[in-house]
Amino acid sequence: MPSLLELQTEFARALVARDERSLMTEWIVAGRGLAPDERIGVYRNNVFSNYRAVLREVYPVVLALVDEPFFKGAADAYVSTYPSRSGNLNDFGGELGDFLAGWPPARQLPYLPDVARLEWAVEHAFHAAEAPLLDLTTLAAVAQEVLPGLHFALHPASRIVRSPYPILRIWQVNQPDFNGDRSANLDAGGDTVLVIRRGATVELERLSPGELELLQALAADLTLAQAHARALEADPALDLTELLRHHVLDGTLVAFHHDKEATA
Repeated sequence: MPSLLELQTEFARALVARDERSLMTEWIVAGRGLAPDERIGVYRNNVFSNYRAVLREVYPVVLALVDEPFFKGAADAYVSTYPSRSGNLNDFGGELGDFLAGWPPARQLPYLPDVARLEWAVEHAFHAAEAPLLDLTTLAAVAQEVLPGLHFALHPASRIVRSPYPILRIWQVNQPDFNGDRSANLDAGGDTVLVIRRGATVELERLSPGELELLQALAADLTLAQAHARALEADPALDLTELLRHHVLDGTLVAFHHDKEATA
């Protein structure tokens, strides 16, 4: 008699991996009606239907860019390749962009993986932790000579997505409330997008090369001076004061510390 763990493992393999060699068919006591493999098929259909529904909710733009059979095929293949490992369905679907990048039917749509990565960043931002705005009074009290040595933290509900394709435009024209020209020129150049939840709203903001370097350096816990130096390499005309003002007031930067000691 198999153990409970063996039963669970084989059942999962039979459902998600579609393993025709699974021992589950031998362990099912078939009475009248459906055969063991047909009984497993009922569960499998329900499982895959639920996962497809989750992916449709998370990836509406990907769905809008392809037809229903394509999306269904991609979703089912994805589930078999990246089965859920969490009891929380909000954690499911994060590798779809990577999956599409290697899935042969998606090769004709080279921008699709990055659109998926952008949509997952939106999903992440929506569910990520909240953080209070940076204390401006405390920041203003920092001596000028100390400012270059500060370390800043980005909002936990923020992510940066880069692509050689105009993914922000593709995302925008496929929103339900979009009106106007829905064309997107794939030769228009790539996008670097900050995805962040501000209040209850997830916002998408295109970043300049210097701005990208600044935020990435701060996210890596470099000092403001070090981050500024990297940003200037990408954009010698970068206005640090204006960028800090924007990202502090709008909540991209939510805390700071100096020499590993928290001050805000």
